[in-house]
Amino acid sequence: MEKEITINGIRLFYEESGKDGGVPVVLMHGWGCDHTTVKSIASILEPGMKVYNIDLPGHGKSQEPTEVWGIEEFTRTVEQFIAQLNICRPVLIGHSFGGRIAILLSSRNDVSKVVLVDAAGIKPKRSLRYYYKVYTFKLLKKIAPMILGKNKGNALIDSIRSQRGSADYRNSSPVMRGVMSKCVNEDLKYVMPKIKAPTLLIWGEDDTATPLSDAKTMERLIPDSGLVSFQACGHYSFLDNPYGFKSVIREFFKEELK
Repeated sequence: MEKEITINGIRLFYEESGKDGGVPVVLMHGWGCDHTTVKSIASILEPGMKVYNIDLPGHGKSQEPTEVWGIEEFTRTVEQFIAQLNICRPVLIGHSFGGRIAILLSSRNDVSKVVLVDAAGIKPKRSLRYYYKVYTFKLLKKIAPMILGKNKGNALIDSIRSQRGSADYRNSSPVMRGVMSKCVNEDLKYVMPKIKAPTLLIWGEDDTATPLSDAKTMERLIPDSGLVSFQACGHYSFLDNPYGFKSVIREFFKEELK
């Protein structure tokens, strides 16, 4: 069932499905996606659990933030979503960007279980060349309009941004570009030891967006955690190996799905 809720002026869309009275699950997709991307995960859980599959702010049918948010603001929004719907001790499942929220939320709230699927949350290691390009671009943003004039200067900047930026970045609005830049540079390693719930890490071994080394770091830092990785799978391991993923999820939730 498709539903909406308003939290601090932001209209949030979500799909509610599954078994009434079942263990609640809050399901969070990755950047540039929406609830439909992870619908196959919801379908595994629906026979025995109550699933709340959210379009995160700025994605799908949910409204954008009015200013640049970090993970803290996204997490507070999901916390308020849980509180307003009177959801008690939910399971949290986060893919990619949604994993960031699941990590921070579970580090300071009572949740029953956590599943992190190819999750973000560890700041990428950057080369000197990367920082050179970043700071050169920032300098250009300041001086190009002064030298070329506002219109030509901004056109040059947009051209360079379109060539250098990722597809996710290029396809985002100005506010969401700011959000993406801010969130990518937030490192959540410091909260991972505070996660007390049993945590399952599921990864594609060929993931280049959030490499397997990130998963191994998370496994080391999260006290009650275990890692399952799939060969020949990338950042969307749940789509690349749906049968293996389904088997692992069913085993992790065998009590809840009885």
